[in-house]
Amino acid sequence: MMLQVDERAIAPMSLSEDLQQDRRAGLAWGSFIGDALAMPTHWYYDRAAMQRDYGEVRDYLAPRNPHPDSILWRSVYTPLNERGDILREQAQYWGQRGIHYHQFLQAGENTLNLQLAKVLMESLIERGCYDADDYLARYIRFMLTPGQHHDTYVEECHRKFFTAYARGVVPRKCGGSDIHIGGLAHVGVLCAFLADDLKAARAAVREHISLTHQSKEVATAGDALARILVAVTAGGDLREAIFEYGTDWFSRRKAEQWSREPDAVVIGRRLSPACYIAEAFPASLYLAWKYADDFEAGVIANTNLGGDNCHRGAVLGAVLGAASGTHRIPLRFIDNLTDPTRLRTQIDHLVRQHPPAVENASMNVLSSKILIRTTVPCPSTSHLKEEPLQRGN
Repeated sequence: MMLQVDERAIAPMSLSEDLQQDRRAGLAWGSFIGDALAMPTHWYYDRAAMQRDYGEVRDYLAPRNPHPDSILWRSVYTPLNERGDILREQAQYWGQRGIHYHQFLQAGENTLNLQLAKVLMESLIERGCYDADDYLARYIRFMLTPGQHHDTYVEECHRKFFTAYARGVVPRKCGGSDIHIGGLAHVGVLCAFLADDLKAARAAVREHISLTHQSKEVATAGDALARILVAVTAGGDLREAIFEYGTDWFSRRKAEQWSREPDAVVIGRRLSPACYIAEAFPASLYLAWKYADDFEAGVIANTNLGGDNCHRGAVLGAVLGAASGTHRIPLRFIDNLTDPTRLRTQIDHLVRQHPPAVENASMNVLSSKILIRTTVPCPSTSHLKEEPLQRGN
């Protein structure tokens, strides 16, 4: 049912529960939509070639080979043993020129990081709380089980994680140094689940990012993003939330200056379209600021800018989805995602659960981990059996 409410006129924390749930659902949908829409043009830097191959992308499309800007030919990953064998049947394409990073995905299908966001979503729903150990067990099982996905590209953060895992490092300590915006790909799902508790959301986001991205810069961006998303789902104005919580990355002065230029200049000359968080996160915030009232225009603009538009898209889609709510997201973007019926059920369960509130959240400075102490402890993870680790060569 279409909700006839001018949400822009509502003060923070004054939205009805139904409207807040609609915004939380929009937040989750937006993450998946922003990624899937951008998938065919992911890591195109030659915009003329992108236009030649796809035209203006406004709907989900399947990727095409050859990819003129692919650098998969110079990417290398050699697993130490079976505990690190995450490429499997895709390994044969690494080292070849012109291979599209997502060559086997269908129109509307998510890239690997957002497929892992669905793994996280399953953990949140089944556990009723954020449980890092439960997620890690599911993550490892997903990555090491043949046939779980057919995405050719596996990001550096996963390669570092499974190299450490193959050496016998415990999962909690397998994350490596990584400064890419892909580290924010799951913040949308976490905040859709925890949006009614800012302290819990910030703590879970920091802990989750640290599992695969040991980076103060990515953690800081994740915290800013969590604060923006929680504020907006509660009814806050998106642009004001960006200026309030994203001040280290974006400002009113930049908004005023950059708004006079085309998007391709802002994200191309002023900011790199690449994956590094120092410029990719400000690029995401700029697009969110510019398209605050138009989800469709925002995700389409991001898609056609190329670069790391999938992970930018996951961030942008979450922010714009939180502002618009599901009811203002075009239905074609929802209905044409891969397996939308299942995803709709999962998102509905995700936003209707009420996880336990955080009693105290503190940072252990030495380990850079957030410890969450809930009034109702997350159920025991003793059911998760860790197989004996084999040492790498």
